[in-house]
Amino acid sequence: MDSTKASLREKYNTFKTQHPKVRIRDAAKELGVTEAELVAVSTGTIQLRREIEEILKEVPSLGYVMALTRNDFAVHERKGEYRKVGVNGHVGLVVNPDIDLRLFLNAWKFAFSVNENGRKSLQFFGKDGEAVHKIYLQDQSNEEAYNQLVANFKAEDQEESLVIEDTPGKMDEKPDNEIDVDAFKAAWLALKDTHEFHGMLRKFGVTRTQAMRLAPDRHTHKIDLGVLKSILEAVSARSLEIMVFIGNKGCIQIHTGQAKRLLQTGPWFNVLDPEFNMHLREDAIENIWVVKKPTDDGHVTSIEAYDAAGDIIVQFFGKRKPGIPEREDWRKVIADSMNADQLLEA
Repeated sequence: MDSTKASLREKYNTFKTQHPKVRIRDAAKELGVTEAELVAVSTGTIQLRREIEEILKEVPSLGYVMALTRNDFAVHERKGEYRKVGVNGHVGLVVNPDIDLRLFLNAWKFAFSVNENGRKSLQFFGKDGEAVHKIYLQDQSNEEAYNQLVANFKAEDQEESLVIEDTPGKMDEKPDNEIDVDAFKAAWLALKDTHEFHGMLRKFGVTRTQAMRLAPDRHTHKIDLGVLKSILEAVSARSLEIMVFIGNKGCIQIHTGQAKRLLQTGPWFNVLDPEFNMHLREDAIENIWVVKKPTDDGHVTSIEAYDAAGDIIVQFFGKRKPGIPEREDWRKVIADSMNADQLLEA
């Protein structure tokens, strides 16, 4: 191990001794390095070759696992099987009833096998050293297949230093008066599918939070945290099936199903169900919007939470599939949590 990596390992071991409960993501920030760099010098880590697509295509052999995707202020954990992994260029899809992912592989770079006191995982990081996705073995997982995967993809040079790259900065927000607002509103109203929304923002050079302000009348409404929590409490009480999207530059992870056991732990608002966990850092939420987007199947209503930088933290939808109208019980839960004059009419 070169002197730089040896020094970092020593610093990290000292830090862990002094702060045994601090998670590795937070430890990296305290030490002024990336999480990938700390993982690389941790005991029990094996660097894998950077053949991300090929590794992912072997993940179904692991059977039942826990998939974890997070950003700075939300964590999404979903148990199940990958079963099928499809990749087309830099975009990957894992579409199953339990593990449901959208992968943006041009942001991925590093892969590791990690053994944390017997807890085994595959961990993937972006060019900037930030975690994009992690896969944890469970008691029911095929550990033999995991060991074979690690052996097949183990990097020849385990001491190779990581080259961390800066990622492009965010687009500066244009002043509202430089946006063709009328054309933007018309484009919004002409949407045929929710997946067209991002392309529309790009076309007009509009940020997501700016779009919330400039939306057509009665298509967005700002709500507070209390309203969001009351909606989730109603979802829990009525056993509604919803969709929860949490992502980062490299991966969006989706839960479709119920969200039953809600628990507040300090600043974290949690869903703690057997197959699905969500951890939402509520004091990092700058604003929350109820959003209506037209589609060929009628309008679709989402709840979107943003941080102070304007980045999306989490999105909630009613359970739906293309070709099927939005659930009326989801619309009713939202309507019941808002005043009558705030309703987003169809």
